[in-house]
Amino acid sequence: MTTTTDRRSASSEQYRVIGTRPIRHDGLEKVTGAAKYGADTQLAGMLHGKILRSPHAHARIRSINTSKAEALPGVFAAATSKDFPIIQDQVIDFAESQGSVRQMAEHVMAHEKVLYKGHALAAVAAANPHIAEQALALIEVDYEVLPTVLTLHDALKDNAPILHDNLTTMFRVERSARGEDTGIKGNIAGHIQHKLGDIEKGFAEADVIVEREFETQTVHQGYIEPHAATAVWAADGRVTIWTCTQGAFAIRSSTAAIMGIPESSVKVVPTEIGGGFGAKITTYLEPVATVLSKKSGRPVKIVMNRKEVFEGTGPTSATHMRCKIGVTKAGKITAAQLYLAYEAGAYPGSPVGGGAMAATAPYNIENLLVDGYDIVCNKQKVQAYRAPGQPQACFAVESVIDELSEKLGIDPMEFRLMNVSKQGDRMPTGVPHAIVGCREMEEEMRTHPHYTTPLDGPNRGRGVAVGFRLQGGQASSATIHVNSNGTVNLITGSVDIGGTRTAVAMQAAEVLGLRAEDVSPTVVDTDSIGYTAVTGGSRTAFDTGLAAMAAAEEVKRQMSARAALIWEVQEEDVVFQDATFICNKNPADRLTFRELAGRLLRTGGPITCSATSSTGGVGPIIAGNIVDVEVDPETGKVDILRCTAFLDAGTAVHPSYVEGQMQGGTVQGIGWALNEEYFYTDDGAMNNSSFLDYRMPITLDLPMIETMITEVPNPRHPYGLRGVGEAPIIPPLAAVANAIHDAVGVRMTELPMTPGAILEALEAKSVQK
Repeated sequence: MTTTTDRRSASSEQYRVIGTRPIRHDGLEKVTGAAKYGADTQLAGMLHGKILRSPHAHARIRSINTSKAEALPGVFAAATSKDFPIIQDQVIDFAESQGSVRQMAEHVMAHEKVLYKGHALAAVAAANPHIAEQALALIEVDYEVLPTVLTLHDALKDNAPILHDNLTTMFRVERSARGEDTGIKGNIAGHIQHKLGDIEKGFAEADVIVEREFETQTVHQGYIEPHAATAVWAADGRVTIWTCTQGAFAIRSSTAAIMGIPESSVKVVPTEIGGGFGAKITTYLEPVATVLSKKSGRPVKIVMNRKEVFEGTGPTSATHMRCKIGVTKAGKITAAQLYLAYEAGAYPGSPVGGGAMAATAPYNIENLLVDGYDIVCNKQKVQAYRAPGQPQACFAVESVIDELSEKLGIDPMEFRLMNVSKQGDRMPTGVPHAIVGCREMEEEMRTHPHYTTPLDGPNRGRGVAVGFRLQGGQASSATIHVNSNGTVNLITGSVDIGGTRTAVAMQAAEVLGLRAEDVSPTVVDTDSIGYTAVTGGSRTAFDTGLAAMAAAEEVKRQMSARAALIWEVQEEDVVFQDATFICNKNPADRLTFRELAGRLLRTGGPITCSATSSTGGVGPIIAGNIVDVEVDPETGKVDILRCTAFLDAGTAVHPSYVEGQMQGGTVQGIGWALNEEYFYTDDGAMNNSSFLDYRMPITLDLPMIETMITEVPNPRHPYGLRGVGEAPIIPPLAAVANAIHDAVGVRMTELPMTPGAILEALEAKSVQK
């Protein structure tokens, strides 16, 4: 185990490139404004699309009439869901949950019902955006307004209106993939359960039991760049789409399925992306732009405004949770029980599974019962947000863990270490833990100067929390071209949202003995690379890195064969060491990588090597926070005085990027804890759909986030990598709540912990006295 806070990673002592901090390959284009983002696409004859969105949270669509809009001069096409072939051919199969293409199509464009305010239901393409806006006002929609089922609490009432007539609850136990259809109709789309041991026995053995309820609200990912897509339907039926997405192949698949055309007829060109955090994996605009282009015969570009981003795309789930944990006087956790209810929004598919799997995973708990519920309601269909579902569940568990340590009189970090999970212990799913630096990171937290330095002053407090995530892997592809000057071009399909271009290039460079600057990475379209899954799940540096490494190994093999040809020996007589090919039979015969690259055209032609990787899992991740706050008892305002983020990165490929992910996730978690929420009116309208009113932290709100990287190598990767993009957002919610309690003695169980909420808690505390 190693840790790093200095300019060089400990891994840089072991490797040539891994662990160093080269300048990012795409840095110059981005800082000079030359990089092209989704809205920057410009094509000859291009039209501008606009989307009509529902003013109601729940209504039946009696009719839509676009004839007046189509008659407006400058309008070239109009579209509704009836223009999607999938709408006519299939009905929604809710047993397929998020995999239902028909469900996806109705999310992109409402068909029989609108299910949230902002739900798209018609679109136009016009010569300019102003005409398109005028045309939207001419579309006539006849609604039958239905009762709004705004929250999970509304959805679970006995007399609640049913959002989907054919929705039944799917019950899934532990590791079963599909689950069992219970046949029970209602607004509960899914129930997942994890069970270990005997919780009744476990709670009977406990000397101290704490049980609390928790509530969190809907929050947005807060990416700066709005969604944008441009589509061209060519005369030969081929479609080209330019879009800011986290997954070009996912957009290809969904657009092809919704439009009823082969995937081979769709090419998706991913632009640079100005943030996504999981929310730009799904499709919103691409099928709409495609159908408008087909009907108009012209390229069509659609760009959302900020209000549309908030009201028409997916935030993360609001939740209601109960957490009960029992411990002995000696500090051993004997049992835990969790109830997790997550809002899915308009269609099934909340991240409750992530919360259920990870909430108690930092601890070795032999007796455990977790029940998670996926609940539909009249809000935007939720999408991924960094570590989907896990910050909310961690907020509940880590708050109770902190309260237990207080009741037992045990140091909070010592209590966590007494119950820390280790390799071989059972996760809530029953699967044994793999190697992860949980103990190592928590020991770093306990001995860190931030934790050991006294915090003086009134109304000041310190809180800690840890969070777990199990990363999943998917398929990636990479191609390497060797250039005559000894450099290489690295081609991948992984959209870069966090420095993965450079992180993947560094792994290829390590294999080939090159500098990072000698590898030129490019992200290409779906026609130019093999299948590559989405950039998400903290998988890209790991999975696409493995594909790049495999391609680099094949480059070495083929170049060794060329060297053998030159020296007239067998291929196995050539070794590669320190970027040099050496003949074992005659060590004086040697060629550097650059020298041999210059002779390729004379020894058989250019070398281009492709490879794929499908790992099936990246492995476990652990993150932690220490947070110091000061609470103003007169106003309830919370100031963050100091914050340190901890993470087991396995091996930090580019430490600066790892630190950036740690800092970014921590800041988002602090915003979630203190400020951020969708403010809905009773009829389902969002009243704060702008960055002015949806309050995210800015630089003036926070100190510099300190970082501590722990490196316990992941045995699933040759260089020991783990994912780093998601876990840092998990612990801040609970760490801030625990710090507030330490400062002013109130347990905050609802998010966000706004000044008003803290004042109410302080007033309630004074009344109890």
